[in-house]
Amino acid sequence: MLFIFSCEKAPNIKEPFSLTSASSADAKRLLPLFASDSASADISGKIFNGLTKYDKNLNIVGDLAESWTISKDGKEIIFHLRKGIKWHDGVEFSADDVVFTYKAITDPKNPTPYSSTYGPVKEVKALDKYTVKVVYEKPFAPALESWGMGILPKHLLEGKNLFNSPLNRMPIGTGPYKMKEWITGQIVVLERNNSYYEGKPFFEKFITRIIPDPSTMFLELRFGGIDFMGLNPAQYKYYGETSYFKKYFNVYRYPSFGYTYIGYNLKDPLFSNKGVRQAIAYAINKKEIIEGVLLGFGTPCTGPFPPSSWAFNPNVKDFEYNPEKARKILYEIGWRTGSDGILIKDGKRFSFVLLVNQGNEARLKTAQILKEQLKKIGIELNIRVLEWQSFLELVTKRQFQAVLLGWSLSRDPDLYDIFHSSKTKPGEFNFVSYSNKEVDHLIEKARETLDRQERKKLYWRIHELITDDQPYTFLYVPDTIIAVNKRIKGIEPAPAGIWHNYIFWYVPKNRMDWYN
Repeated sequence: MLFIFSCEKAPNIKEPFSLTSASSADAKRLLPLFASDSASADISGKIFNGLTKYDKNLNIVGDLAESWTISKDGKEIIFHLRKGIKWHDGVEFSADDVVFTYKAITDPKNPTPYSSTYGPVKEVKALDKYTVKVVYEKPFAPALESWGMGILPKHLLEGKNLFNSPLNRMPIGTGPYKMKEWITGQIVVLERNNSYYEGKPFFEKFITRIIPDPSTMFLELRFGGIDFMGLNPAQYKYYGETSYFKKYFNVYRYPSFGYTYIGYNLKDPLFSNKGVRQAIAYAINKKEIIEGVLLGFGTPCTGPFPPSSWAFNPNVKDFEYNPEKARKILYEIGWRTGSDGILIKDGKRFSFVLLVNQGNEARLKTAQILKEQLKKIGIELNIRVLEWQSFLELVTKRQFQAVLLGWSLSRDPDLYDIFHSSKTKPGEFNFVSYSNKEVDHLIEKARETLDRQERKKLYWRIHELITDDQPYTFLYVPDTIIAVNKRIKGIEPAPAGIWHNYIFWYVPKNRMDWYN
C-alpha cells in the first residue's frame, strides 16, 4: 500500500514552541459541567481548574484551593482559596465563582451528568472573598475529589443559559491554556496563560488536530505532524519496538484505569432478561479478543472496577467461555434455533445492532470478533459505525440496543453516576437504565463511609452484584501505550501516568527542530 504524506494543511510543525496532539473526535461543549465526552474533557481540563486535583502519586492536593480543613464528623469542609488568580479575561477568581459553580451544577435546568456528586451538599457559602464553606448532610467519602470539577466564571455566566452559552465554544477559565481558535472538525488551538499560578507553560500553544483515521494519525506522528499519540496494539507491536521508532520516540506503557464493555439498553425487551445477558457473557471468549485485538496488551475485565483499583474484588469469578452453557440458558428462556441458524422466540429473531464509534480501530475489531462469536450460538449481531457526535446523540437519547464503549474512571471508586438507578436522565451516565435496589443502597452507603476498609467491603459486594446482573458485558482493561517525540523532555512517568506535569514538558535548545 502506498501512503502519500502531505503537510499542506497541518500546523507549522517546525515551530518549536507548539505541542501538537491529535484526537479521533472533535469536542462538543467545553464548559466543565457539560464536557462529559473524552474529546471535550481533554481540552476543557487544560482551560479550567478545580479546587483540588490529584498529584503524580494519586494524592489529592490543592489546585485553586491552597488548603482546607475538615470537621471531625466529616460534614464540613472549609476551603482557603489561592489569592491573585485571574480568569483569562483578567478578572480575579473568588469564592463567589465557587458558589456559582455549585448552583449551576445542581440546577435541574442544566443537563449535566455530574449533579449527583453535589447532591449530598447541604450548603456552599462564601465566608469571604477567599474562603468557602461546604456543609454536607452526612459524611461524603468522595468530597475532596468532587471539588476537582472545573470552576466556572460567575461574571460571564450569571443569568445566562449555560448549555447554549458561547463559552462552550470560546471558554474563559483559569487554567494553563486559553482558547485561541477552534475550526470544527479540523483543529483546536490553545495558547498558554502567561499568568498561570503554577508557572508559565513552556509551550506557547497546545494544538489538537482532529484526525478520525488511526492510520493517518500514525503517519502524522511518524512524519512530524503531531508530537504524541496513543498507539494501538498493532502499531506498538510492529513499530514501537523497532530500533528506528525508538530512535525518534519514547514509548510509555501502563494499564489504563478503565475498561471496554458492551452496554445494553435494558429498556429493550431483548435485553431485559438477566439470563440473556449472562448467556451472551458465556458466549464471549475474552482471551481471543485480547489476543486478536490487543495482541495481548490487556487483561480480562470482571466487573466495574479495574484490577488496579483498591475497590476491585479479586474473588469475583469471570464468566468463563462456555458456548454450550450459553445455549442452555437461552433454551431455558424459550429461544429456539430457526431455519437460518438464528435463534427465534415468539416469532422474533435474536438480532440486534451494536453501535461503534468511528476512528476506534480496536473497538471495531472487537465488534467483528463478537459478531462471529455470537453467531456460533445463534445470535445475529449487526455492527453500525457512527461519527462520534452522532454516536453520542443516539446514546443520549437512548436510541440504541447495544453500544461498545469504554470508561476512563475516576480514581475514587464511587459508582453513583454510572450505576445508580436515579442517574438515567438524558445526558446522564446510566444510559443503559440499570436498576438494582441493593446496589443503589450499597452505593449510597459507600459514599457515606469514610473508613476505606469498611468502604472496600461494600464495593466488593457491589462488584459481585453488578457482575451477576451483567448490565454490561465487561470485556477487557487495555494497556495505555503512548508514543512521544524524543524532542519532548521533562516527562515523569508516575502512578498517575505521564500527564500530571505536562505544562513543564519542554524542548532543549539543541532539539528545537524535529529530528536533530
